[in-house]
Amino acid sequence: MAPRTPTRERGGRRRTAPALDEAREADAAPVPAVPADGAPAGDGRGRGRLTELRIRGLGAIDDVTLELGRGLTVVTGETGAGKTMVVTGLTLLFGGRADPGRVRATGRAGVEGRLELPPDSPVWERAADAGAEPDDDGSLILARTVSAEGRSRAHLGGRAVPVGVVAELSEGLLAVHGQSDQLRLSRPAEQRAALDRYAGPAHLRLLEAYREAHARWRELAADLDRRRGQARELAQAAEVLRHGLGEIEALAPEPGEDEALDAQAKRLGDADALRAAVDEARVALVGDVTGDLGAEGLPQDATAALATAERALAATDDPALVLLARDLADAVAVVSDVSVQLAGYVADLDADPARLAEVLDRRAALTALVRKYADPGQGLAGVLAWAEDARRKLSELDVSDEALEALEAARDAARAEVDDLGAGVSAGRRAAADGFAAEVGRELAGLAMKSARVSFAIDSHPGEPGSDGVDEVALLMAAHPGAPPRPVHRGASGGELSRVMLAIEVVFAGADPVPVMVFDEVDAGVGGQAAGEIGRRLARLAREHQVVVVTHLAQVAAFADTHLVVDKSPDTAAGVTATDIRAVDGEDRVRELARMLSGLADSDTGQAHARELLAVAAEARRG
Repeated sequence: MAPRTPTRERGGRRRTAPALDEAREADAAPVPAVPADGAPAGDGRGRGRLTELRIRGLGAIDDVTLELGRGLTVVTGETGAGKTMVVTGLTLLFGGRADPGRVRATGRAGVEGRLELPPDSPVWERAADAGAEPDDDGSLILARTVSAEGRSRAHLGGRAVPVGVVAELSEGLLAVHGQSDQLRLSRPAEQRAALDRYAGPAHLRLLEAYREAHARWRELAADLDRRRGQARELAQAAEVLRHGLGEIEALAPEPGEDEALDAQAKRLGDADALRAAVDEARVALVGDVTGDLGAEGLPQDATAALATAERALAATDDPALVLLARDLADAVAVVSDVSVQLAGYVADLDADPARLAEVLDRRAALTALVRKYADPGQGLAGVLAWAEDARRKLSELDVSDEALEALEAARDAARAEVDDLGAGVSAGRRAAADGFAAEVGRELAGLAMKSARVSFAIDSHPGEPGSDGVDEVALLMAAHPGAPPRPVHRGASGGELSRVMLAIEVVFAGADPVPVMVFDEVDAGVGGQAAGEIGRRLARLAREHQVVVVTHLAQVAAFADTHLVVDKSPDTAAGVTATDIRAVDGEDRVRELARMLSGLADSDTGQAHARELLAVAAEARRG
């Protein structure tokens, strides 16, 4: 059966990203999402989630389509089966580095995903800017392909886009945490942003006010420095603008005057011909109105003829003819009105040669302004726009003592506001830091890192305000008593770092906007009770986010809402090893957990232990 691929097309049809079209007939069964035993986890539907993921030609995976459920999804399987390829596929889909060495012998690897996002997600605006469109069901389709030669393509909402656009979107969509993917945790800017969000809405509003004040201060300071450093050049530029404004203001052109002058010049030049045409028309409509032609010998005028016809019809008793007589009466009124307007036109018609010369001179002067100050085709409107822009620029080029003193005062006032708001932001961070570190410490105690201590080092520089405040924030960790605090990504091993990240994400879950979180081997080097605590915390995190975990521990897998198993089997006909991913539930899930516990899927003892784990996890998730 061909895999069902997340695709879209206008007109109600679904379409596949171009690079994946050739694989539509590949044999790979979709894996349905199967809820685990126990109470349903929170779905985090206000944030969004990844509903489908298709991976083709990547590592040991030939072609599989996963339907990802809400809450916690675990991926398990034998070592070397290809579990990590799920994480690799997700990373690739969301703009990660493409490794051609992962491409199978088919020569092309592809990943495609369907995102379900709330209408107010900022991702929609950025996607629209890139030309992307939602699918018929309102979801957003992402696709990425990589060739064996290293060429990479990305598609977003049916449009080809630079990979960088998808990578930019991923910062607000996906967080991958593994022993080699701790990028967010290692960046001081992300640590500071995490602390700010943890501090709460009031602190974030204060931070936004600080940023606005900082931008105003920097703008005023830059303007003052520019005017002082380029006083001579600015004064010369201002003189050029003043000269141009002087020329324009001397003529004082009005909007649309050039078109009016053109029409007036044409009328003045054609005055005799126009008067003759009007006289002929008036005679035809109402006869000789001047008395110069004499009444005899003239044809009947239109007004008289219409009036005669109207009287003749009105005198009958036929209703139809009476109605036509009324129409003729209206026609008489129209003809009379036109004749009056023609009389007014003749009265206003000016044939004075001196006036014509005056109009032509005015038009020539305006044409000179247009050539000098407007772009081709703009006309007089371009001159007026240039004048308006010149007046605005003059205010920015003023280097008089009075202007510089006023600008300096405004800059100093803005800096005082920055200092005041910056002190408030710094105080908010320090107040939040202690609570944040204490909560993370409590989480670490349950993750077999009882002696680890996490803290924030906040180094303030009031004299050097930046766009995010006056603080340098560093998340530090002391792995054991007596160890000096070090930056967290240097003070912890790979397995410890994943657990630190998990502890931070659990504490931070309500404020982190990232909807999808992926943990790869987060339980490395952990066993016993600590493994169960990791599962418990991942389940708690999945109440607010969609969480995908690659794990080798049954204690973690027991907490899953969706359990996916990766199987590797040799394809004798093709001479390659293929990987399949299937969802397990019921007894199949018990057998998989038993395999993880004892290495024997059919072990009665292992299965009994697996059922106990599932019961404990279900009870913990209900609590």
